[in-house]
Amino acid sequence: MHGIRRDRGGGARVGLTEQERELVRQLCERLAAELESGDDDDGLARLFPAAYPDDEEAAEEFERLARPTLADGKVSALRLVEATSGEERLGAEDAQSWLTALNDVRLVLGTRLGVTEDPGAGDLTHPGYAVYAWLTWLQSELIEALAAGQ
Repeated sequence: MHGIRRDRGGGARVGLTEQERELVRQLCERLAAELESGDDDDGLARLFPAAYPDDEEAAEEFERLARPTLADGKVSALRLVEATSGEERLGAEDAQSWLTALNDVRLVLGTRLGVTEDPGAGDLTHPGYAVYAWLTWLQSELIEALAAGQ
């Protein structure tokens, strides 16, 4: 089996090559470190969209109050995936953390690559697009596996 399938216990079976597992681990490790550093760029900002786009003061207040907790949750999910990237089976909670982490990695990478709904936008020859496409497939596999039990 290659990909992710529903597990009888409500979690998921993960069938990835060692190189794919290492890529997942490295991507999650890197993004967690970036979030923990407190630096910001458009990619990281994509993870924290303005809660009040029409009210700058309210958006800043929400950011000040909520972002640390939101960032901690994202880092926690990323670190869990980093730690479980070699596992062949994931429990339901771990599978949800994988879904969160994969989505966050895709959002940051896509933003940095300039991915938009316009298929002609961005430099499609950039190697990051292959990683982005693979992450999209992996996330889709996980969504389908989790939805199969509902």
